[in-house]
Amino acid sequence: MPKSLTNLEFSRYNRHILMPQIGIEGQEKLKAAKVLVIGAGGLGCPILQYLTAAGVGTLGIVDFDTVDLSNLQRQILFTTDDIGKSKVDVAKKRLLSQNPNIEIETYNVKITSRNIFSIIEQYDIIIDGTDNFPTRYLVNDACVLKNKINVFGSIFQFEGQVSVFNYPLTNGNRSANYRDIFPNPPKDGTVPNCAEAGVFGVLPGIIGSIQASEVIKIITGVGEPLASKLLILDTLSFTTRVLNINKNPATAITKLIDYDEFCGIKKSLKTNIKTISVSDFQNLIETEEDYLLIDVRHPHEHKFRNIGGLLIPQAEIIA
Repeated sequence: MPKSLTNLEFSRYNRHILMPQIGIEGQEKLKAAKVLVIGAGGLGCPILQYLTAAGVGTLGIVDFDTVDLSNLQRQILFTTDDIGKSKVDVAKKRLLSQNPNIEIETYNVKITSRNIFSIIEQYDIIIDGTDNFPTRYLVNDACVLKNKINVFGSIFQFEGQVSVFNYPLTNGNRSANYRDIFPNPPKDGTVPNCAEAGVFGVLPGIIGSIQASEVIKIITGVGEPLASKLLILDTLSFTTRVLNINKNPATAITKLIDYDEFCGIKKSLKTNIKTISVSDFQNLIETEEDYLLIDVRHPHEHKFRNIGGLLIPQAEIIA
């Protein structure tokens, strides 16, 4: 049920209320809404900031990571002083200083098949701001099984994608979901993540803002959401494409599964590759035993600090 606005909230959200498409009724719907953001990284930061500013009454934040110096190039919710601190703790404090009229619940845990149902069942809309395939499939499948709307976003270097999955349609069915576009994940290691491939610093801000926009539209009933559609944005040429997504009966979801195994991660971890510790390698150096050191880092990392190995970047090995 919509919650009445206080005088202070009326003033805070005045620019929304002035718009006839939103008005007081739409702003009250925002106040009553409960939205869960999974991932407080590049996408999660702008999502959280704009939904906080918009007056979404209850926000949940799931992330078990801490702030790292490399995050600050794009995760503008955090500062240098936050390095080493819990992302959810820093986010909650900063967001409440931005808007003390909302409630924020934090979950400093890794989202898994064991805990996802108990977390998402408390929220109306789920936002996927994750950066790995096992979690994307997990979030998607859980939302389908629990009839939750899933506002999806992803980024890769200069390109981003947004869609609204599992949206309730007028005919009583639900819109397409992530498996209808990608029924199977890519082989493990074939698609690098942001830490391996890099990401254009402003891209998550753009994509995250679009995700936040879709959430506000869904809550207020304004416009047409990206249901059964996939928006693709290329920031290099600043071109967009919107692809229609058809439901695929072959991708029926009946239960949660082992998503690491589904994405080939456990299999790769079970190979008989031998490892060596840093101390053992130091002993090799000191005893002058023969060894071959291959440096698989990016060329700019090698240039910054040469560790004396043969440079063969990981991307070339995978290719």
